[in-house]
Amino acid sequence: MSRIVFFNRFYAPDHSATAQILTDLAEHLAGQGRPVTVVTSRAIYGQDQGLLPPHEMRAGVDILRIWTPKRRGGMVGRTAAYLAYYVAAFIAALRLTDRSIVLVVKTDPPLLSLPITLAAAMRGGRVVHWVQDLYPEIAAAFGMNTAVGPVGELLRSLRDWSFRRAARVVAIGNLMAGRVAAMGVPRDRIVVIPNWSDDRDVLPSAIRSPALRREWGIAADAFILEYSGNLGRAHEYDTLLGAARLLAGRDDIVFLFVGGGHMLDQLAARVADLAFTNFRFVPYQRRSRLSESLGAGDAHWISLRPQFEGLVVPSKVFGICAAARPVIAVCAAEGELNHILAPGESCLTVAPGDAAGLAKAITTLADDRAQGDRIGAAGRTMLERHYSRAAAFARWTAVLDDAAADGATRPR
Repeated sequence: MSRIVFFNRFYAPDHSATAQILTDLAEHLAGQGRPVTVVTSRAIYGQDQGLLPPHEMRAGVDILRIWTPKRRGGMVGRTAAYLAYYVAAFIAALRLTDRSIVLVVKTDPPLLSLPITLAAAMRGGRVVHWVQDLYPEIAAAFGMNTAVGPVGELLRSLRDWSFRRAARVVAIGNLMAGRVAAMGVPRDRIVVIPNWSDDRDVLPSAIRSPALRREWGIAADAFILEYSGNLGRAHEYDTLLGAARLLAGRDDIVFLFVGGGHMLDQLAARVADLAFTNFRFVPYQRRSRLSESLGAGDAHWISLRPQFEGLVVPSKVFGICAAARPVIAVCAAEGELNHILAPGESCLTVAPGDAAGLAKAITTLADDRAQGDRIGAAGRTMLERHYSRAAAFARWTAVLDDAAADGATRPR
């Protein structure tokens, strides 16, 4: 049985989404009796202090935490952390890899596929790329000039080379899979496996987490539009603020943000400037409280800027569906969320910039709680039929078995 070696900058006990998804899969495979190693950093996402131990066994997974510089803020600190992980992960891949090994490479830090594919080519290992986002295209969408010039073209060429050498490339959405195919990766080596939620522990509840509402100072009968997780640069909140202005007279509607992220700090500052009193910001909750936290909302808001379609996928939607809460999505009509959900049945969708449309969607559910319950129940049914964690694990097991049987990575 081939050893599976995962590469990602964060792993349990880290609370970030990619770390949690990786932990789920690694521990599942280890529970099947497969030898599993995770090569990760010693850092916790978003924390300035403290480093995790360099080595431990956790739930049958052998965790190798490679050298990590002390955290520094800003671009300099982020670049230093990336470079340190690239170098240390490349050395670890050289040391760990032989023809019996399958290397599974995630995309944190960006372009991690390059050093790990190079190590695999030198040592004869097989590579599976697990694509959570696509760089340098994301940097170009952010408007970084270097990502659209000669440097960007070079990075794309090298990234495409690494993907074409892979035994399999796993994309987390259909639009993303189309972008991977455009790199020249044969379709028979591209697999779509969406991320998942722990649908065994995140369960529907008829009550709206009254203990958390009291803790957060929110009335038991308020209508909560919730956002849970990291609010990053691929999301936009201007449409939400426009809707909040239109709903200024609705004291029964509360906008709740649970989590963190670069854009969340900006949003909180804008809310303070606008003197909105119906916004609440609370930190990430323990994973053991995820079901209760997601259940606090009457509906959940998700957004994705149209230029990021196919580059990232708002996978938090699966946790919302697991909790049987309706989704209000601010996204492109042809976007990934409309590939996953059934608009009008398991979500309501609004075009970016349509603040009046978003305000109407919010008031529709605030004034008809039973409709929200129906939409939430439809989302849970859809999840159980198509996007359960068990189904994702079964597909991953098949991918890894196929990759192990394929032999060494093949140049293209």
